[in-house]
Amino acid sequence: MKRLHWPSRLPIDPYLLLLFGTVGVAALLPARGTGADLASGASTAAIAFLFFLYGARLSTREALDGLRHWRLHVTVLACTFVVFPVLGLAARGLVPVLLTEPLYQGLLFLTLVPSTIQSSIAFTSIARGNVPAAICAGSFSSLVGIVVTPLLAATLLGGGGGGFSADSVVMIVLQLLVPFVAGQLLRRWISGFVARHRKALGLVDRGSILLVVYTAFSEGMVQGIWERVSPARLGGLLAVEAVLLAVMLLLTWYGARALGFGREDRIAIQFAGSKKSLAAGLPMASVLFGAQASLALLPLVLFHQMQLMVCAVIAKRRSHDPVDAAAGEITAPDRAGRSQTAAGTGTRPG
Repeated sequence: MKRLHWPSRLPIDPYLLLLFGTVGVAALLPARGTGADLASGASTAAIAFLFFLYGARLSTREALDGLRHWRLHVTVLACTFVVFPVLGLAARGLVPVLLTEPLYQGLLFLTLVPSTIQSSIAFTSIARGNVPAAICAGSFSSLVGIVVTPLLAATLLGGGGGGFSADSVVMIVLQLLVPFVAGQLLRRWISGFVARHRKALGLVDRGSILLVVYTAFSEGMVQGIWERVSPARLGGLLAVEAVLLAVMLLLTWYGARALGFGREDRIAIQFAGSKKSLAAGLPMASVLFGAQASLALLPLVLFHQMQLMVCAVIAKRRSHDPVDAAAGEITAPDRAGRSQTAAGTGTRPG
């Protein structure tokens, strides 16, 4: 029996600790009255600036070049914006046994959020997958999500108490899409500045998200939303999210194999197609859910940490796969001790 080797330390992102710390501050010292108005205004400005930076960073030329691998990108987009939402709708049957209606609304919103960029790239690189494809897939997903996520939310959550209306879509356009387009239009003049000050602007990014979290959870505390969430309901939510992540990880890996993708592409599809972006989802939830944003954010925050921990283990294991340098295929020793392509893996050329 082979011994199981776990990573030396699980990837508990320090930033996630800051997020939970921000929730704690909002619970103890929620913004009220004038302070709440100021926090709300600052949060709105921060979200707009956040998406302006997204637009300024995304290279239009690189995105267009990535279209050459269109089958992979369509597969990732289908997983993100079709399969995930279908599973989210199926979870409706878990109300009220495991989930309350507000928690289900947050879970469904989670399934509508675009994929990640940074962590998908990092895990694809660790597992020796197709990193350029992961970059383009994450970028396309984020770009498409700015338009598709609010539309899906308005369609699927419109009658479910999410507070969606035509005004919500207009707010998304003004607060997210317009700044993003402005960043793209100004990119040729400001891309150098953005690149030179990447670290400082990264702090601005994360600080903006913390402000969004504080504002949303403060409003939830003032309105007494958290009194409706019991430890048993949180446990049920974690169990549902664990099953959701497991299904998507298996589906993206074996589904990509069935579609004829090679090992490197399958790795990119698995990590980009099974993940959800905290950075994109938090601002959108704040705009779309308003006073209910705190409960809508909870499933996304928990799922984000869960996907980091599980995908880190998977990436580490895949990094140890013996790979033939010429063919990019997994190899296994034959009976004579030579190395041959492992027929049993089902890996096909991309």
